[in-house]
Order: sequence, then C-alpha cells, then structure tokens
Amino acid sequence: MPSNAAAAVRGPRYSVKTGKTPVLSASEVRDLVESIDAESLLGMRDRALIGTMVYTFARVGAVTRLRVEDVYTQRRRLWVRLDEKGGKRHEMPCHHRLEEWLYDYLEAAGIADDPAGPLFRSARAATDTLTSRPMSQADVYRMIRRRAEAAGIATTIGCHSFRATGITEYLLNGGKLEIAQQMANHESSRTTGLYDRRGDQIKLDEVERIGI
Repeated sequence: MPSNAAAAVRGPRYSVKTGKTPVLSASEVRDLVESIDAESLLGMRDRALIGTMVYTFARVGAVTRLRVEDVYTQRRRLWVRLDEKGGKRHEMPCHHRLEEWLYDYLEAAGIADDPAGPLFRSARAATDTLTSRPMSQADVYRMIRRRAEAAGIATTIGCHSFRATGITEYLLNGGKLEIAQQMANHESSRTTGLYDRRGDQIKLDEVERIGI
C-alpha cells in the first residue's frame, strides 16, 4: 500500500494521574519505627535512614550517597544536603523527630570525625558493627522488607514508598502541592501529583457506605 490508511486514527489518550508506589498510613509508619530496637546501633541507623526518606522526601539513591558532612547545623536546626538524580543538589531542614534520630545515630556510630565518610554504613554480617562502606540500595531494600515484616506490615513496600508516604501525609495535613514539589525536588507539580495518594482514603471511606 502506498500509504497507511489508519495513520490518521487517534486512539484514546492514556493518562496516569496516580502513581503505583505502595504507601503506608501515618500509623503504619509509627508502628514500623516503634518496632525497631532503638538501643542497638543498627536500629538507630535504620530508624534514621527511614526517617530521612520520610521527612525529606528523598530518593533512596540520594540517601545512600549521603556523607557525614552532609548533615549540618544551620539556623540552630539540623539540615541534610542531598545529591539527587541529574546532579541536582537539594538541601532540606530536618523534622524534629529526624533531627533527634540523626543525632542519636551519629553519636552511637562515632563517625562525626569522618566528615567525608558515608553516613549510612553497611554492617558486618550478623553483628552490630558498622563497616566503612556505604549501604547499597539493595541493602536498604532488604532492611526495609525485614523491618516491615517484623512490624507486621502486610503492604509490600519498597524504598520509594517512604517518599510517596511523606508527600501524601504532608498534603493530608494541609501542605500545598507547589511546596511539596519544591521539597521533593521535582521539575513539575504533575510529577509530585503522582505521589499524592489522598484519594485512596476517600475511596476507602466511601466503599464502607455499601451497606450489604
């Protein structure tokens, strides 16, 4: 055929308005954190790492690249300096809970005098001793799955779930989408909107009205 007769036909546009990343409720995040043994060094590390992803909306890659010197004091508060994808540097003030968890971890780990060293370090097998190597993304994923199972969380979450959970909870508590966009370091608010899962709660509330 000299030309495609169907070339001018346009099908319906496929538009994704909600992301597929599993999210947790605020109570589930609290249950997860409270189930971690905060008396052990690895417990303090894991609590601080999860808190960093939740409260700064950071990607796991940026968290595993953090160095000790990227946690610093400014205006009497603790801040974190994140190197996000695309070479973008992003600075975020710490929520007061994250600030406490980071201080506890840094003191227990004794790594404050190694500013160029990795912040979240891997552990020697079956010990509470840290190495000088950073955790990999695979290490973080395995830790999250192990901690979630121990906390009795049935949702199959991953590293990105904490970014989506943090953004959703921020918006549920009156936060603005454009500010969430800045905090998440997104180019477009449309991208941030994919992490907004407030509609899930509306659906859950409404489905309970089916009085059968």
